[in-house]
Amino acid sequence: MVHIDLSAPTRPFPHFWEQMFGSGRAILSLRESYREDLRATRRITNCRYVRFHGILDDETGIFDKGTYNFTYFDQIMDGLLAEGVKPFVELSFMPSKLAASQTPHPFWYRPLPNPPRDYTQWGELVYQLAHHAVDRYGKAEVRQWYFEVWNEPNIDFWTGEPKQATYFQLYDAAAHAVKRADSKLRVGGPATAQAAWVPELIEHCSRSHVPLDFVSTHVYANDTAQNVFGRSETIPRSDMVGRAVRRVHDQVSISAKSTLPIIWSEYNASYMTEPDVEDAPFMGPWLANNIRLCDGYATMMSYWTFSDEFEEQGVAQKPFYGGYGLIATGHIPKASFNDFALLHELGTDRIAIASQSALATKKSDGRVVVAVWNYWPPEEQGEPRDFRIEVTGAAAGAKAKVRVVDATHGSSVGLWKQMGSPNWPSREQQRELIHAAAFPAAEKIALTNGALTLTLAPHALATVEIAP
Repeated sequence: MVHIDLSAPTRPFPHFWEQMFGSGRAILSLRESYREDLRATRRITNCRYVRFHGILDDETGIFDKGTYNFTYFDQIMDGLLAEGVKPFVELSFMPSKLAASQTPHPFWYRPLPNPPRDYTQWGELVYQLAHHAVDRYGKAEVRQWYFEVWNEPNIDFWTGEPKQATYFQLYDAAAHAVKRADSKLRVGGPATAQAAWVPELIEHCSRSHVPLDFVSTHVYANDTAQNVFGRSETIPRSDMVGRAVRRVHDQVSISAKSTLPIIWSEYNASYMTEPDVEDAPFMGPWLANNIRLCDGYATMMSYWTFSDEFEEQGVAQKPFYGGYGLIATGHIPKASFNDFALLHELGTDRIAIASQSALATKKSDGRVVVAVWNYWPPEEQGEPRDFRIEVTGAAAGAKAKVRVVDATHGSSVGLWKQMGSPNWPSREQQRELIHAAAFPAAEKIALTNGALTLTLAPHALATVEIAP
């Protein structure tokens, strides 16, 4: 049973999970298909920032032996701003003519994860980029951006040795360069995988008087306890992100910079391509539960990613392959896209309830919106579950609007499989898949004595909206 007392105290509930999204590398943002998916995501969320790799890669043409060319940089930033979002500028990867080594990362587009030959020249590159941004877009605009130094330097995206010491050298040069362009620009890191190095970076910056305006790091729900927490333990996929977020929050709160914003610039239920995870209705309960666990412990969390316009493993060969995006190739919304649309409807004040399968919120106009979910691990078929929702203080004759995303509502994976799982659906098939993935219509249900009962299929997420 989910019991909600409308007279119970509430607390602010900022929508930290929908303000920022990751995406394919920088140059992909020039494609109309990328921008179409971004517009679709903006329509269903409060997306304000977009992050991507590779703004310094050779394909953007910014750096060439001490000369600078910002033509593509401007087109990329202009495109984001035109869509109503601001850049979360990840300063990566190393231009070939500045890199100490030409050995690429194994990603399909072959970025260089290597240190610069000259850290002073690296700093000058970052300064020129930030200075140009201020010149073109103005201080007031660029002060709303974020500049994040590198991506996951604790794993194979950084080849400096020793890793942490050389990353701190990279960070120091970049942070000072950003501030040289304008002292009020925001710079941070360490952008690590597996929630690593946060206290170490804070301590380093405090001791060495290096600018640090926010901390950023990453975690995925299938990361191991050994990698994240340094111990042998089995942590369920449902709990891993929440536990990591709480741990980093606690690390920051006892540090010399206890009020730093904490930005999870990547997270998802998997860092692998798992169709039964990212493409499946499983994502709804996982997302909702993750919000429940992380509320109050993060400033922003950036879901990786909004679109499968994405080429780290190469060009997508079929719509549903376990890509990270909310939208499959061909602009086909996944269940997770509709899950974000449902969760966007939650209010901005949270009502305390005693449930691990529900969130209760209020909107400014008095409407109550409750999210309820039937979580099962993705490898389990699961069983339906009945939820009785009782609302103390509901008006006599109150009605609820109920929306559900599950295997047969707001998901087209089943239809795609019925079609024979075509790698390249025909245009008619694509239209049918998009239609099957439409946002589910609301069902109106009258409350009886302030209560209603829902039966949710396994991996289903529902929202229940009750008028004041």
